[in-house]
Amino acid sequence: MVKLTNKIGVIVDSFGIGVRQGLIKAKEVGAEGVQIYAVSGEMDPANLSPQARRELRSVIDGLGLDISALCGDLGGHGFQDRTANPVKVEQSKRILDLAVELGTNIVTTHIGIVPGDRDGAIYEAMQQACEELGRYAKSMNAYFAIETGPETAAHLKGFLDTLSTNGVSVNFDPANMVMVTGDDPVQGVKTLKDYIVHTHVKDGKRLRVVDPRKVYGFLGYQEMSHEHIAEMAASGADFEEVPLGEGGVDFNAYFAALNEIGYTGYLTIEREVGSKPEVDIRRAVEFIKGYR
Repeated sequence: MVKLTNKIGVIVDSFGIGVRQGLIKAKEVGAEGVQIYAVSGEMDPANLSPQARRELRSVIDGLGLDISALCGDLGGHGFQDRTANPVKVEQSKRILDLAVELGTNIVTTHIGIVPGDRDGAIYEAMQQACEELGRYAKSMNAYFAIETGPETAAHLKGFLDTLSTNGVSVNFDPANMVMVTGDDPVQGVKTLKDYIVHTHVKDGKRLRVVDPRKVYGFLGYQEMSHEHIAEMAASGADFEEVPLGEGGVDFNAYFAALNEIGYTGYLTIEREVGSKPEVDIRRAVEFIKGYR
């Protein structure tokens, strides 16, 4: 069997009880690190004074936790809309500043579906925004990590290869691939091996072929929101998020692939559906620990 030495993280927001209580809960369920949404409310960088940042870091340190990443997903159309990008790029930089202050060098995000047409205005807008973000991240020895799912691994790699730095890299989510594009996560890990800096551990089933725009939105089609994705994953018409080991992700092969490419970062549990997140997350922690 595959042996894992990676640390286990959980997304604090998955508990649905606020950041402070979520941190305590993360420790209770056996996580070693946490990922936290930092786009609105108490974690919005604009709402966190230097003192509040120091206090938060000391709470996290006091619990003996690391931050695996912040989530800086601004929703909407990702970076597809050239007119909205200047504000979003600035917001993203401030989230990365906060991440570095809190002791992590990774901010995960969705950038919108990478279009097939490389010469189109949307592709160019995404490229320009990611080029700027990548250079900024690189200057801080940090990464913006794009979540997999909206397009195939090969197509995402093609986009990333056009950027001048690896400051924009990948947050690998195997379930999104299984549920939406039907792409193979094991092959995906190998394809994106030079870019994977963070991973989500989640499982799911694809029930029928679905237009990724229906899930992730597209400029001129509809906007993206996590609530919408969670709703789709829970209703189970097109795809369904399920507890680890019950879906289409072959975790033996997936974890073996991560080992093979030398990935040493976090395995962070995300649970976007279900009425008993704590039970599911606790089980997920035990599931991963079974590989140690």
